[in-house]
Amino acid sequence: MKDKNGKVYLVGAGVGDVGYLTMRAHQLLAQAEVLVYDALVDSQLLQLVPNNCLQLHVGKRGGQPSTPQGEINRLLVAYCQQGKQVVRLKTGDPFIFGRSRAEIESLIAAGCAFEVIPGISAATAAPLWALIPLTDRDLSRCFAVVTGHNPAILDWQTLAQIDTLVILMGGSRLEEIVLHLQANGRSPSTPIAIIRSCGSPQQQIWTAQLENIVRETAGESLSPAVIIIGEVVKLREYWLHQKTMHAPLTGKTILVTRSAGQSSQFRQLLQQEGARVIEMPALEIGPPSSWEELDNGILHLSDFSWLILTSANGVDYFFERLQVQEKDSRALAGVKIAVVGKKTAASLQQRGLKPDFIPPSL
Repeated sequence: MKDKNGKVYLVGAGVGDVGYLTMRAHQLLAQAEVLVYDALVDSQLLQLVPNNCLQLHVGKRGGQPSTPQGEINRLLVAYCQQGKQVVRLKTGDPFIFGRSRAEIESLIAAGCAFEVIPGISAATAAPLWALIPLTDRDLSRCFAVVTGHNPAILDWQTLAQIDTLVILMGGSRLEEIVLHLQANGRSPSTPIAIIRSCGSPQQQIWTAQLENIVRETAGESLSPAVIIIGEVVKLREYWLHQKTMHAPLTGKTILVTRSAGQSSQFRQLLQQEGARVIEMPALEIGPPSSWEELDNGILHLSDFSWLILTSANGVDYFFERLQVQEKDSRALAGVKIAVVGKKTAASLQQRGLKPDFIPPSL
């Protein structure tokens, strides 16, 4: 991948969880020498870059201090000309309100090589997470995506006629948006949904009608948010009810505190039941300060009647120490084995042994 002239990759970070990152983006992050990233990029993505990668946070958050676009352009060109592999990490997709044009034109003017890597945009992902289809054979023949950053410059007469309207960066201008739509013929009873922080554990969804959405969200911070307006919003409640019947944890957020290497299966089971899972390991499993007592016990296994294994980790560590002493399961001949439960028993059975005792389930 190393190019003596350097190269800049404009990479779409997607939305929310790192699991929605493209494989190409994942590969480039793992090889990055310089990372230039925006404010809303998921912090998990920053852990994918090498330890020696230079990380530059440039903000780009509406209404808040951020690095001027001209300075971002200069940084990209400068590091590229130093022969670096530069990843310009943008939320969503680089070409959907991603302000990529100025950066690309600066790179072209400086003779810098560049490549654009697509990402999942909140414009399409947020409705999906909210169970709202942007198109439907009966309710929506088309949709449009606009930015609500400056509602006054938009053609509301045309937008009010679009079956489904998706508005990004419009949370702080909600009341103005609603007034424009109703003034241009959109019915006050038109369904509307607002999805804040889509794809993250903080995701929150409001549904109402144009005539009451401002009242329903009064006092709430609606940034970053995706606004969806149209009859398709009505499908959410019906589908959500049906989904909840089959996935009882739908709408619930569950914190998993198991160690990092052991939570994946549990997380998948929770997600299958509809839960949004946050992993926050509260413990770390590691070796003791000394193996002396266990090693001494293994040396004198013939003196013991029972071996009690209290976890799958205990099984793994015991057999590791057995191997260190150049022994195998035959050393347990004449020793009965008790385990605390079925999972520990399964770990033991993977080593060709069957426990003599498993406590009955209560």
